[in-house]
Amino acid sequence: MGAGIAQVAAVAGHQVVLYDNNAAALEKAKANLTQTLQKLQEKGKISNADDVLKRFTFAGEINAFAKCGLVIEAIVEKLEIKKTVFADIEKNVSDTCILASNTSSLSITSIAAACGRPQNVMGLHFFNPAPLMALVEVIPAVQTNPAHVQPAKELMHRWGKTPVVAKDTPGFIVNRVARPYYGEAIRMYEEGIASMEEIDNAMVQSGGFKMGPFTLMDYIGHDVNYVVTETVFQSFFYDPRYKPSFSQKRLLEAGWLGRKTGRGFYNYNEPGTADKPVDNSNNTQIVERIVAMLINEAVDALYLNVATATDLETAMTKGVNYPKGLLQWCDEWGAEKCLAILDGLYDSYHEDRYRASILLRKHAKEGKRFL
Repeated sequence: MGAGIAQVAAVAGHQVVLYDNNAAALEKAKANLTQTLQKLQEKGKISNADDVLKRFTFAGEINAFAKCGLVIEAIVEKLEIKKTVFADIEKNVSDTCILASNTSSLSITSIAAACGRPQNVMGLHFFNPAPLMALVEVIPAVQTNPAHVQPAKELMHRWGKTPVVAKDTPGFIVNRVARPYYGEAIRMYEEGIASMEEIDNAMVQSGGFKMGPFTLMDYIGHDVNYVVTETVFQSFFYDPRYKPSFSQKRLLEAGWLGRKTGRGFYNYNEPGTADKPVDNSNNTQIVERIVAMLINEAVDALYLNVATATDLETAMTKGVNYPKGLLQWCDEWGAEKCLAILDGLYDSYHEDRYRASILLRKHAKEGKRFL
C-alpha cells in the first residue's frame, strides 16, 4: 500500500522518499515499482519510467524524511505501533511537515496525541490498489489545524484523486457505511435464509453490485475485512449494528483468508465450487434487506455529520464501486419503503441492530428526499 501511494506521488511529479526499516521489503518495493513503471510506459500511461524512478529515494533510515513536507504512513493497523512511529517521524522532520496516516479505521486523534505537534497530523486514507482507486478520505483529527484540510484536498486533486472529508469516527465513511454489506449477508447465510451463492448472485444480478459480499470478503481477505469489522464494533462501544460474525472469525482462525490462501468462504482450490445452481426466488428479499441496512448507515452518518451528502455519495461509488449512491437509492425507493423494511426486521428480531436512524424516520414521516 505504501509503495502504491508513493507511486501516485512520484507520477504526479514529486520527489518521494520511500522508507522501510526492513531491507528486504524495501528491495522488493523497489523491484516492483521498477516493473510497474515500465509496464505503464509500455501502455503509454507515462512517458518515461526512468524519469519517474529517479524521483524516488529508497531509505532504510527514518532521518531520510528530514526535507519532506508531507509524510504518509502505511504500516500495520496497530494503534500503539502507529503512535510510536509518528512520534519518531516527528523528531526527524520540520515543524511545518504534515504527518498523515493511511489507517482505514483507527482514531486519527489518538495517533495525533502521540505527537508534539498534533495540529499537523491528519488522515489520508487511500483505497487499495492506491494507483487505481480514485477515492481518498481526508480525515482531520480533533487537534488538526483546520487550515490544513483544503490544501490536502487540493493536493489529492492534483494527484488525480477524488477527496472526500470525513469526521474522525470509527471507519470514517466507507468502512463504516459498508459494514452491513458483509454483516447482513453473513447473518442471512447463518440463519439459512439463503446460501452464499444465492446471496452473491442476488447482489450482483438484481442489486447491480460488482461483487457479491462473500466473493468480495474473500477478495479483500479475512485478515483485513474481519479485523476492520471488529475494530469498528469495539470503537463504537459494541453497537450491535457492527457486530462481527463467528463464521468469518473461524475462517481467520483457520488461516482461510480468501483468495490469497486458496480458501475462504469459497474453496478456490476446487474450480467451480462457487458456481453451484442458484435459486433466484429470494433475490428481492436479499437485496432489499442488505440495501436497506446500507442506506440506514449512510443516513445515520449524514445525521451525525460524519460527512456531507455529496461526500457520502462520492465515497460509496468511488471507494467501493456501489452501483449508485445510497442516499440516491433511498430517494428512488422512498424513505417510507426503507423504513418499513427496517421496522419489519426490528419487529421480527427485537434487536437494536435494526433500529432506524431518526433522520430516516423524519424523512419518511415528512415525505422528504435527501438529494
